[in-house]
Amino acid sequence: MTIDVCELVRLRSHRPEAIAEAAARRPRRPLLNTSGRLMIVAADHPARGALGVGDRSMAMANRADLLERLCLALSRPGVDGVLATADILDDLLLLGALDGKVVLGSMNRGGLQGASFELDDRFTGHRPEDIERLGFDAGKLLLRIDYDDPGSLTTLESTARAVDAMAARKLPVFVEPFLSSRDETGRLRNDLSADAVTKSIAIASGLGGSSAYTWLKVPVTENPDDMAEVMATSTLPAVLLGGEVGDDQDGAYEKWRGALQLPTVCGLVVGRSLLYPADGDVAAAVDTAVGLL
Repeated sequence: MTIDVCELVRLRSHRPEAIAEAAARRPRRPLLNTSGRLMIVAADHPARGALGVGDRSMAMANRADLLERLCLALSRPGVDGVLATADILDDLLLLGALDGKVVLGSMNRGGLQGASFELDDRFTGHRPEDIERLGFDAGKLLLRIDYDDPGSLTTLESTARAVDAMAARKLPVFVEPFLSSRDETGRLRNDLSADAVTKSIAIASGLGGSSAYTWLKVPVTENPDDMAEVMATSTLPAVLLGGEVGDDQDGAYEKWRGALQLPTVCGLVVGRSLLYPADGDVAAAVDTAVGLL
């Protein structure tokens, strides 16, 4: 699909109500397909100022290019849906690319990449009432916890209230937890050791007054062999996240393949490594990931 930016701008400027109209008529489907598996393409990074992919610092800055990659990914067999912020989902609604797809609204994007307040990750994206109003299927939130940063407490509390609000609406919410800390340069790093991921899952699972609609979005640990023990921490359904784009994409596929065999792991939510693969072949990258399911 070639994106007509002029047409998107025309609709946004002359008929802003077209977005709500497209959401209202969008054909929907169950969250899980008949196999009980879920393949979601993630594109909520730009709203946190995270535009880089590998060594390309502004790879995600061209919106038309990003939308073309998303539409291609969503058109591939086995791709269930997309995770994104309102601006991107509004464009995809206008393009008709969300019909019959699972749509996850990204809820907290206030922890801007590299900011001193990065761990005070407030809910500046979709609210539960927005997800309900637009007929979207679920929400996603990021929960990074640094024991040395008081901002983490604000994020913990607001996350718990978001879990409550989503459960009250019977809407699934995908919680993406990490234990994090700053390195000597002040950059925030996520700890992917088995102990850290285990503890983050335990914390995330207990947030809110009900876990009935809570899902986990978790990384594969540094040592993939630890995943079986790590995922035994909770009975909540989980999906694996893609993480940073690396040179060894085949190695990433193998890590996902093993973890996908675990009883609580129901699918993948992957973004940059599929939308911006090193060889540029989005369709092949997406098809390979789908094949793992």
